[in-house]
Amino acid sequence: MTCIIIDDEPLAVDLLESHASKIEDLKVIGAFNNPLEALKILREKSVDLLFLDIQMPEITGVEFKKIINPDIKVIFTTAYSDYALESYDLDVVDYLLKPISFQRFLQAVEKVQNRNPKPITEEESDYCFVKTEYRHQKLFFSDILYLKGLSDYVSIQTKEGKVLTLQKMKEFEQSLPKSKFIRVHKSYIIALEHIEFIERNRIIIEGEYISIGATYKDTFWKKVENK
Repeated sequence: MTCIIIDDEPLAVDLLESHASKIEDLKVIGAFNNPLEALKILREKSVDLLFLDIQMPEITGVEFKKIINPDIKVIFTTAYSDYALESYDLDVVDYLLKPISFQRFLQAVEKVQNRNPKPITEEESDYCFVKTEYRHQKLFFSDILYLKGLSDYVSIQTKEGKVLTLQKMKEFEQSLPKSKFIRVHKSYIIALEHIEFIERNRIIIEGEYISIGATYKDTFWKKVENK
């Protein structure tokens, strides 16, 4: 994924470049203190992501966002929280408040990578890759027992242990094979083949008791009874 950094503060540019260098599949192809100088490269090269400061003298980040290709994903970077609401109206991926930690930077990049996840079907593959820390972890669907959604990340319980990722439950729900996995609770997606038994509206997998949420109950029982 290619990106450009625009910020009128040289130290802020240096920090963002340093953060980006730690992410293997993120490539900085330009860094500018003057947003108008960045227009040329935006017209000539394919750019996936733009880290864009809001408060700049020549043109604000909000104004700049309105004139560039809408297909370019934008993450606002700023020392002020005043523009947060307007940024969401502009369909900005994320809004980072300075000083920006690497963890927060990484979360924002993950949002871009996962905004349009490609659905994975059984016909295409029997495995998927999950972004965890600085690598993509290969997981076979048959090894996944269940997924548990936590506050800022998802815990994937496999036969070998847990894998943590910043991807969202909704993204997994859309991409995992529907014949093998089903969401049974706002915090759980389970693998049907690993269900040991169902008791009192609870599913038991490897000693884990998973409640069936009211919203998902009908869909789950239809799935189970039709198998």
